Amino acid sequence: MATRLGLSLPQNKQFAIGRDVPDVARAAEQIGYESLWVYERALFPEPATQGLYGMDGVPWPEAYRGVAEPLITLALAAAATERARLGTSVLVAPLHVPFQLAKQLATLAAASGGRVVAGVGTGWSLDEYAASAVRPFAERGKALDELIGVCRAVWGPDPVTYAGDTTTITSAVVAPKPARPIPILLAAMAPKAMRRLVDHADGWLPVGMGAEQLAAQWRQLQDLAAERGRTEPLQTVLRVNTQYTPKAFEGPGRQPFQGSVAQIIEDLVAHAEVGLEEILIEMQSSVADAQEFKDVAAELYEAARAAGV
Repeated sequence: MATRLGLSLPQNKQFAIGRDVPDVARAAEQIGYESLWVYERALFPEPATQGLYGMDGVPWPEAYRGVAEPLITLALAAAATERARLGTSVLVAPLHVPFQLAKQLATLAAASGGRVVAGVGTGWSLDEYAASAVRPFAERGKALDELIGVCRAVWGPDPVTYAGDTTTITSAVVAPKPARPIPILLAAMAPKAMRRLVDHADGWLPVGMGAEQLAAQWRQLQDLAAERGRTEPLQTVLRVNTQYTPKAFEGPGRQPFQGSVAQIIEDLVAHAEVGLEEILIEMQSSVADAQEFKDVAAELYEAARAAGV
């Protein structure tokens, strides 16, 4: 069975969101992509309190300077498509009021015929937490736990009840309900995060940084699921952050998914052999406009299918 392929949506500053999101979404569905994805960057601090991913001295990429709000972006894509699933990779859970986010996702799922996939994580930016978080950075794991619990409650049958640290629903009708269950996927790597995934989530959203590393993480997660008695299969979507260049990358130091379409496909084949269900291709940082986005997306899709992905 072929690996499902998904595509990122144009959220970055070089795009005209109202025009380009529906345009790229329609084109991606026609090309054959089975899912469309957004990511979340709330702001671009100048200067930043910390480097990229919390690493000292590592600058934030220019691509993060002005990223469109993810759920509004998905709503634009939902209205322009019929079949493609609509995913978040990822929402930074603690930046959202749990009840409000649960209702937004349910509404999007109801409006789109149940096409929503909720990928969530804890984030890493202290500046984003200072601007928007509902709980302190030190409580990010607890914030994610509560968000998952609130979502399960709100999406479930009425009357909805929930008692948490920041959310209390005594007894209420909450509508609309999702047209079908919304899978919750976690971008988990650390042991504690993997336990949360196995115990409380529907699936895994890793990032492709090398096929061997991915395979080792996947074995580790499967072993943990068996240890903890999980019988329900884990859904899997691999995110690959491409750095597309029209010409092949030459010389030492090439990173996975960096270079020409042929080089990206070579990495895609290696990662697909790990056996995950779906691969999300993020490529908007490497293209100048929506037309190039669509052209390269079509070339990548055709080449991937020709290579057996």
